[in-house]
Amino acid sequence: MKLGEILTEVRLQEPLSGGLADIETRGLEYDSRKVAPGFLFFAFPGSRADGREFALDAVARGAAAVASESPRPDGFTGPWVQVTHGRQALALAARNFYCRPDERLLLTGITGTNGKTTTSYLIDSVLRAAGYTTALIGTIEYHLAGRVLKAVNTTPESLDLMRLFVDLEKQGGTHVTMEVSSHALELGRVYGLHFHTAVFTNLTRDHLDFHGTMEAYFAAKRKLFEGAGGPPPRAAVLNRDDQALRGLKLPRDTEAYWYGLGPDATLRARHIASSFDGLRFDVQHGKTRFGVSSPLIGKINVYNILAACGTAISYGIPPETVTRGIASLQAVPGRFERVDEGQPFTVVVDYAHTDDALRNVIAVARGLNPRHVITLFGCGGDRDRSKRPLMGRAAAEESDFVVLTSDNPRSEDPISIMNDALVGIRRVDVPHVVEPDRAAAIARALQEARPGDIVILAGKGHETYQILADRTIAFDDREVARQVLRRYGYGKSATGEPEPGAR
Repeated sequence: MKLGEILTEVRLQEPLSGGLADIETRGLEYDSRKVAPGFLFFAFPGSRADGREFALDAVARGAAAVASESPRPDGFTGPWVQVTHGRQALALAARNFYCRPDERLLLTGITGTNGKTTTSYLIDSVLRAAGYTTALIGTIEYHLAGRVLKAVNTTPESLDLMRLFVDLEKQGGTHVTMEVSSHALELGRVYGLHFHTAVFTNLTRDHLDFHGTMEAYFAAKRKLFEGAGGPPPRAAVLNRDDQALRGLKLPRDTEAYWYGLGPDATLRARHIASSFDGLRFDVQHGKTRFGVSSPLIGKINVYNILAACGTAISYGIPPETVTRGIASLQAVPGRFERVDEGQPFTVVVDYAHTDDALRNVIAVARGLNPRHVITLFGCGGDRDRSKRPLMGRAAAEESDFVVLTSDNPRSEDPISIMNDALVGIRRVDVPHVVEPDRAAAIARALQEARPGDIVILAGKGHETYQILADRTIAFDDREVARQVLRRYGYGKSATGEPEPGAR
């Protein structure tokens, strides 16, 4: 394909010369190490490195040209295309190069502060119950027509998305369910995509280290519903009980499905029954009413299930199929995931890493009528500092005992991070301990537990690593908890019976 065709609709700083427009281009890449002869290399400016630094390497590997929003660097003599916005340019170029698969597939995009991952798993489960071959793209991992792929970002770069879409088409796939982060929307990773349905779960404080203000954070989220370089979605599924979302103005041609528990929701949950075995309730939408049951636990999952139901309705999936799809999702990794070694108290691991998410997960635990709730949490380094005391206060106000520890400190001093969170904890008269070693902290939390208690290990969820200043180490809250429980004398044999000597 000629370079001029690939850059159709891309905003350029100056028109392509005839010779440049006619360059045959065999592929696109934004990682110079993956460039092959005839490729167009996109050089992005970054916080740590300027992509232009890799332009010479890309040309040495055979790149036909370099595209960047930055001007040509001194001493560079190869073909240079200066675009107005690098990632938007890549998104449009990738759509052109791969013949716009997003217009043939049916895309569901899910945004919001909390609940994106669980909602995406539920939607994908319903779509598969309807007999579709699907892709699932999000925080934990990517699923592609039954294959599981490692997740690099919650929302991949546009070029990687297009490659996933093309792969799905080759497998006979039709539907894509993807988490769409505020970062992806702001940076332009999903620029120009055609979404059939867009879902907004909720809006609470997060990522202010990147967006600066809640207004900017909300503005980034709104792009999914306004059409971020592409048309607005045909359908919008929105949480009516979230006050922030009520101010969202939808395009005229977008059909809205407002879900919630209140009387002004058009998609409502009625007669909710919640227990440790899961949820049962009726879903009412207009004159349609059907029952759902799910192994997922707690009020927050009522909202997630309603979001999935709204999405299914937007695709015309019948109620009996929705019911089957909801019931078949047994669990989501790292989302209120139980660790069971036969101990007489409950241990759960959850990804909650904002104050609102902490309150939600503790509320789920409270709904199970435990004797006490013990909450372990930490705060991430190189992220919004202002939410740390809020997380501390949320844990302290809702728990009976708090263990403050380290999460992913990254380049920051773990003690300094914990001191920020400790400000919030000390505003509440709750017993608490501070232990920077996360493994030791998990042991302390489990040591505190008595029969009938619930221990929540919050923050890392599905993650199997811990990011320190100088290295990344293997660390899985679930595995550490299992090891500690076995060390304390609990454990199950292969038959599920307690091992000899287990107390």
